[in-house]
Amino acid sequence: MTSQLNVDTIVDKAGSGGSNVKMANTSTYVSDGGNVAQNTVQGLCKAWIDFNGTGTIATRDSFNVTSITDGGTGLYTVTIANDMSNDDYSTTGAAGEESDGGGNRSLGLRARAAGSQNLRGFRDGVSADDIAEMHIHIMGDLA
Repeated sequence: MTSQLNVDTIVDKAGSGGSNVKMANTSTYVSDGGNVAQNTVQGLCKAWIDFNGTGTIATRDSFNVTSITDGGTGLYTVTIANDMSNDDYSTTGAAGEESDGGGNRSLGLRARAAGSQNLRGFRDGVSADDIAEMHIHIMGDLA
């Protein structure tokens, strides 16, 4: 026998409004069109970071990232807090400037491991350069 729970709000036992909801890694959701069910956990971004890659590099905001390391001109290593299950994950990113300083900025994805992703910033797609606006998202399976 199956059952269904219909509610408007879920709150903690104290009624203070907060709640912790745990989902199994087999949990699914129905697509926007209602025709496809997909795994909820696999579809979540597992790590992301927004950082300033110029001067003394600094994280503006992040999720599941412990640190960022400056490895030289335009070279950075993002260390993931809770490792990925392997190095077969997908990383997307963007690079830019806080103001129009001339030229185009781009981001190159380099060697990756279960616990880190190496990046390279470029100016005009040719020369390595420290970039003010660096952003990456990591999708895949956590260990």
